Amino acid sequence: MKIFQEAVQLRELKRGFHIITAAVQQALPQIRELKTGMCQVFIQHTSASLTINENADPTVRQDFEMFFSKAVPENDPDYLHDDEGPDDMPAHLKAAILGSSVMIPIRNGKLALGTWQGIYLCEHRDHGGPRSLILTAWGE
Repeated sequence: MKIFQEAVQLRELKRGFHIITAAVQQALPQIRELKTGMCQVFIQHTSASLTINENADPTVRQDFEMFFSKAVPENDPDYLHDDEGPDDMPAHLKAAILGSSVMIPIRNGKLALGTWQGIYLCEHRDHGGPRSLILTAWGE
């Protein structure tokens, strides 16, 4: 069994849903050495998240942002945690709903994503700053 791990820092992205599949593949080229295995992508933040979804039509990402903005609104007077601005508590809730990691099978040296699948970095803050990821791949 082989295990590879890389830390990656992504530049600050605007609020929204961003496809980062290519950045993951570029940061962990050792995946090509694995015939079969798994790749975990983990984000080291509590106000951004990761998910896998449609990678072809950009309106899907716009609809994700619209849905989460409606489902978890800013400026809710019931929020207690508001020291970092009106987008902070909703960002934590959105990240809890979507999650902090994704797992992708590796098959024949490639991420075994479906035809229309991509890895999203979900930025829930207006100014979240650079985001740190830990990429871990293992297999044979």
